[in-house]
This record gives sequence, structure tokens and C-alpha cells, in this order.
Amino acid sequence: MSTPNIIKDFPRVSKEIISKASIYQPAILADVADRRGALHGRISAFRPHMKMAGPAFTVEVRAGDNLMIHAAMSLAKPGDVLVIDGKGDLTAALMGVIMINACITLGFAGVVIDGAIRDTLELAELDFSIFSVGANPSGPTKQVSGRIGHPISVGDVAIHPGDFITADADGVVVVERDKIESLLPLAKEKLKAEEKRIASIRMGDTAAPWLNAALVNAGVIQAGEAI
Repeated sequence: MSTPNIIKDFPRVSKEIISKASIYQPAILADVADRRGALHGRISAFRPHMKMAGPAFTVEVRAGDNLMIHAAMSLAKPGDVLVIDGKGDLTAALMGVIMINACITLGFAGVVIDGAIRDTLELAELDFSIFSVGANPSGPTKQVSGRIGHPISVGDVAIHPGDFITADADGVVVVERDKIESLLPLAKEKLKAEEKRIASIRMGDTAAPWLNAALVNAGVIQAGEAI
């Protein structure tokens, strides 16, 4: 029996874990996840202050067609992040002010779209978290099938439904649903270490303590030397 194009429900990262993980910058979580999970920089915040965190509700569409996004909006749950594989296409907008108003009313946490949006002046006033590739005034078609609730590739990164999505001005990071909880202690430790390092820098200690060892390892200087 073949897998249906639309998977209506799937396990999601829990609200409790989302709440705990959302206090950390995407950069912190990407670092402790072995520098994995950061989407390509072409997908950026519509406005620099925008942030989001929540479980991925995955949608795959054909370039320039948003039929399956409309279908996904009727199935996604409050708190979900719509994550849309729009093939990086910028020839037509896949979402605009009408759909984003609906997303707000439905209580979604945000939208990540590997594609274009439109109605940017109106969207700026709505202040809903959107991360996209760019904008185009041309509208989409609504004729071509796609998939919902399946693994997708967005910004050159594999994303499974229910994975943890977090985003801010730096970009978007995804962490596997079954991995995010185990990273929280590491994120806490890294945040404390960075705060300590910044405090020491402000006291005048600007030298990177790891630099000489790294230069030796890279063959730039000899063992026992210092820059």
C-alpha cells in the first residue's frame, strides 16, 4: 500500500520542550547540534526582529503553486510552524496578506518558506513571523498536487514533520524531534560559557585562549611557539 500524499497527523516536539528550547538563540542550538541544522542563508527573516519556535508542519509544493499550502492550513494545529518546500522559486509568491491573516487567526507560530511572498507592506503591519527567500508580486496557481506531513528539504536541510524549528535574525535552525531535549543541557552550558567569555573580554582579556593550539594544529606555527 502506497503512502498517502497527505499525512494529517504525526508526533510533534512537546510544548514543554518548545518552551525550554525557545529561550536559546538558534545559533546556540546549531552549535551544540554539531553545527548542523541551519538552513541556507537565502531563507531570512522578513523583518529583523522576527522570531519563532515550534514544531514543523511540513508542506511540499510545486514551484509557483500553493494548492497544498491551503490544504495544510486546514490541518495544522495552533503553535505549528508551516515549513514549506517551495523549491527556492521566486517567480511567483506562494503566500500573501490573505493567507497570513488566516495563519494568525489559526494560531500558527510562523511560516518558513523556501520561496516568495507578496503584499509586503501589509505583512509588515501584521508583524507575523515569516522567513522566506524574497518577494514577487505575481500570484501562484492552485492546480498542482504536492505532499503534506512528509520529510522535505528546505534551505538544503532535511526536515521531518514534528521537528523543532527555531528562527531569529540570524536565520532558521531545525533540530530533530527526538534530539532537541538532549541538547538543552549543552545549550545551557554553552550560553553560560559565552556570557563568561564576553564578561572577560569587556575586562580587557581579548586574547582567544584556544588560538595558539589551533594554529599549531593547522600547521601555521610550530609546537611551543605562540603568535
